[in-house]
Amino acid sequence: MYGSDPSYGHPASYGYSDGPPAHAAHGPEHPEHLDEERPDVRREVRTGVLCALPLIVLGVGLGLLWFWLAPRVPLVSVDGGVFLKDPEGEEAIGADGTFVLLAVALGLATGLLAFLRSRGGGIGIVVGVAVGALLGSVVAWRLGVWLGPSGDLTASAKAAGEDKTFDGPLKLQAMGALLVWPFIALVTHLVLIGVFGQRDPESAAPPPAEDGKAAPHW
Repeated sequence: MYGSDPSYGHPASYGYSDGPPAHAAHGPEHPEHLDEERPDVRREVRTGVLCALPLIVLGVGLGLLWFWLAPRVPLVSVDGGVFLKDPEGEEAIGADGTFVLLAVALGLATGLLAFLRSRGGGIGIVVGVAVGALLGSVVAWRLGVWLGPSGDLTASAKAAGEDKTFDGPLKLQAMGALLVWPFIALVTHLVLIGVFGQRDPESAAPPPAEDGKAAPHW
């Protein structure tokens, strides 16, 4: 009988409920994913900073080597003007070549060390190497210019005297040389990751079909 069952006519008997939906009681969907992403971002930022800071300091060493190894440009003062003592000499571009060669060597070493530190790669270490090497190049350039001969040619010519040779300032003719260190470092790191880096294990192949039946696909 209809009236004999007390549950008849109750909203719960039809799948209705007066309470909130089940998913609403648990708050926003997948909040654990946000908690997992935040530590990853912090870890990548920390890794990038730890990679960049040593490279900026290493730029001091690059600047000292550049100042020590770069050829000097001989100038001479004649009739109040300053001229190259040897117009056909290669000293004027020798400073650029020295900087580039040193930057290539540092780039190779930096890329190798970055790979050894993290064989799995990561955006943090890549950004840290790029930014650190670029800032290190700027530090090396400015330090070498500061340590080198004065850029005030008039004062240097007066100090040297008429028809006397003196060294010209140390400078980069091609500012693109500042990009050599980060470029070589990133290329070296990318090549090492591609050849020797960690790879995800290949997924297991589905079992072979038996008795002419196709293997099940899930």
